Amino acid sequence: MNSLNPDILAFLTELDKNNNREWFEKNKSWYLSSKNSFEEFTAQLIQLAKSIDPEIGYLEPKNCVFRIYRDVRFSKEKTPFKNNMGAYISKGGKNSDLAGYYFHLQPGESFVAGGKYQPTGPILKAIREAIFYEPENFRAILDKPSFKKHFKGIMGDTLKTAPQGYPKDHPDIDLLKYKDYAVFEPLGTDILKSPKILEEIESSWRQLKTLNDFLNKAMEHAI
Repeated sequence: MNSLNPDILAFLTELDKNNNREWFEKNKSWYLSSKNSFEEFTAQLIQLAKSIDPEIGYLEPKNCVFRIYRDVRFSKEKTPFKNNMGAYISKGGKNSDLAGYYFHLQPGESFVAGGKYQPTGPILKAIREAIFYEPENFRAILDKPSFKKHFKGIMGDTLKTAPQGYPKDHPDIDLLKYKDYAVFEPLGTDILKSPKILEEIESSWRQLKTLNDFLNKAMEHAI
């Protein structure tokens, strides 16, 4: 099977409209079949990612797929379930600090992504340090035409001024202000329903390899 089971999107669409425990329990079998289908698709994504980045090593879907149950203890958002399914593929799986390859399935908001999202302080410092000393190499990755075809630039918020310890007049200060070093590409419904979805994802993820390699080399002494 090279395609994505459309029933997963149908389930997520209804869950978004009925995000409560009563509805979820009544539709538990639908959730479990959707979860199983998503894990089957993730198994294919793992093989795809390994063909691009052999360093990922052996992983099972359970190592990569995030839970649908939300942790509402410290969140203003109190709905009990996520309205998406996601898988993060990297050496060490979803809990790894390494840069990797992400697939996010959500009706109307699906995407692929990679790089490093929400790095801890020491990891962020290590990434900035690597960029400070190799700005040309880092910028060349982002400016490569085949990369820009898929990714429009680094996502997320930036600092208003230079990070502590870096000169404000550094010629590449724009690259050092990011709080995240992740990129993403939206996936339209037509792609999600296409039998060539894995080919589309592969095309994107192959462009991530150089970015992930740069970031993982930068982070190797901070993890």
